[in-house]
Amino acid sequence: MSTPETAHDPILWKQAKNRVGFRTHLRSYLTINAGLWLLYLVTSLSAGPIGFRHGYVPWPLFAMLGWGIGLVSHYLAVYRYPNERNQIEKEYEKLKRQQAW
Repeated sequence: MSTPETAHDPILWKQAKNRVGFRTHLRSYLTINAGLWLLYLVTSLSAGPIGFRHGYVPWPLFAMLGWGIGLVSHYLAVYRYPNERNQIEKEYEKLKRQQAW
């Protein structure tokens, strides 16, 4: 009996796992940050009117920004630069061509 990992192309299998991992990360980001904003709104309503006062930034923005940087990095690793091996091969071929000159 073969496992899914041995029955498929290992590079494509890894890419599929990475994409599923990113989607899970994105779902967590959206869910948790929605909860943080809800908590912020509930606590702000009980404290008075909501608004951007001079020099005041809602605290959930800090969580979104910090985690968002990690999320963008994860996206780039999975979708923009998914296969480091191909990049290494391209760079190697480029170096070979330069050396031939």
